[in-house]
Amino acid sequence: MTERPFDNVTLSQRVRDHLRAEILSNRLAPGAHLQEEVIAAQLGISRAPVREALRLLAAEDLVTIAPRRGTVVKALSPPEFLAAYQVREALEMLAVRLAVARFTEEDLNALRALQRQMTAAAEQGDVDGFFHANAAFHALVVDLSGNDRLRDMYRQLMNTLRRYRMRSLSLRGGLDRSLAEHAAILQAVERRDAEAAVRLLSAHIQVPQRILQASPEGELVEAGGA
Repeated sequence: MTERPFDNVTLSQRVRDHLRAEILSNRLAPGAHLQEEVIAAQLGISRAPVREALRLLAAEDLVTIAPRRGTVVKALSPPEFLAAYQVREALEMLAVRLAVARFTEEDLNALRALQRQMTAAAEQGDVDGFFHANAAFHALVVDLSGNDRLRDMYRQLMNTLRRYRMRSLSLRGGLDRSLAEHAAILQAVERRDAEAAVRLLSAHIQVPQRILQASPEGELVEAGGA
């Protein structure tokens, strides 16, 4: 990565994007220390854009920057994991309520295609493929809400949760249950029944919350993707 004197803003964003990808893929695991000088040396750049990139990641809640400890990839505690799910539920309930009236037949076909992708991935035992289609299904509903602030808040939250997909799956009860819940949500959307879609989506996201609330404090999170 070559640094140009006039390109520091763009460069810091590129470094941010690189480090974000490393964090979300768990190549940089929760608790990992990020040292400016090491990252700068690896990328062949000065420390200034790295410092700015770390600040941007802190604003996304992916790292913490603390005196004497430096920058550390953030890990969610059990209460933080539960709180994130609660916020996700509120955001998606609002999103689907706003989105139902806006869905075109093309949008519905896109949701149906994602449901078919989830089904095929589950049948093949392709957990990565399932989660990719699952994330796209939920993100499409949020995007079609037409609320940019809601979409931005949701994307930031899901960047935090994405690293914990295997834990989310174990809390949810497996792929088959998730598929059935998505199918019911899709049917409500196809009927243009916003309140039913809201109710079903809320119940879908509450499944892991109930298990989390009943779990001992020390049992919660191992990272594993989205």
